[in-house]
Amino acid sequence: MATRRIRHTRIEVDTRRGVFMISVAAELADMHPQTLRMYEQRGLIEPKRSPKGTRLYSHSDVERLRRIQQMTAELGLNLAGVERVLELEQKLDRAQRRVDALERRAEDLRTEVARLEPLREDVRRLEELRDATRAEIVPYRRPPGTDLQPAARSPRRHRIRVDRGSHPEPPADGGAAG
Repeated sequence: MATRRIRHTRIEVDTRRGVFMISVAAELADMHPQTLRMYEQRGLIEPKRSPKGTRLYSHSDVERLRRIQQMTAELGLNLAGVERVLELEQKLDRAQRRVDALERRAEDLRTEVARLEPLREDVRRLEELRDATRAEIVPYRRPPGTDLQPAARSPRRHRIRVDRGSHPEPPADGGAAG
């Protein structure tokens, strides 16, 4: 007897990527395709579309359809109740993400405070030193009306360089001709 080899290939696909046509998604969710169309009209599900307009449902869409099926069949909710539950779950998810972000920020701030805490004693000592020296420094204030005025500028004096070596010396008799 010949043994047949079975080869398994595992492909990972983003859970939000539309991969199932309406008939496959309906079968996976145990619903009629027309029910999926109705849910889409009511805004309970938003399948992706192919370039030609074919509805493509993702794994997340199929899980949502199963949840809707569970709420209507097992819990007895009507579609208005399902819409409200899904809306509240969406709000809760947003609030939880906000809380998570705030908790991360609080942790960052706690870390920053712990880093700065050792500096508190240094700041306290510097403030004490400042306060102690502040009493020793007496501020000077001019009496009113004694503002300093800029000094008047004296005219500039220019020096002219005279080269005395190039002129003949004056006569010894004082320059009188005889």
